[in-house]
Amino acid sequence: MVEAVAGLVRKARSGHRWRKRSSTCPLEVELAHYENVQRHVTEARYLGEYKIWLEFNDGRKGVVDLADDLYGENFEALRDTRRFADFYLDYGLATIAWHHGADFAPDYLYDKLSAMH
Repeated sequence: MVEAVAGLVRKARSGHRWRKRSSTCPLEVELAHYENVQRHVTEARYLGEYKIWLEFNDGRKGVVDLADDLYGENFEALRDTRRFADFYLDYGLATIAWHHGADFAPDYLYDKLSAMH
């Protein structure tokens, strides 16, 4: 059901090579086919309480609150804030993702974005 709601979950991770990122997003994958995605996340920082600051390729920045989006089998583990905070930028998917296979579609995050003042 979660996949049908907004295409939120993708598990295709094969063929990606991992490398170190930064302390806020410790891992990333090699850049893949993001050019086929209109919007993609270029930066992300965890703010606490299921909120993430995001920047997109068009320069739009803001905060998404994902507290109400953590339902379903793949997202239940992320209710633990320590696991939630352990996301990384998956450049192959053009979005943020977690190591157990959960991610949010970049368009979904873009639509949820609250502009920074």
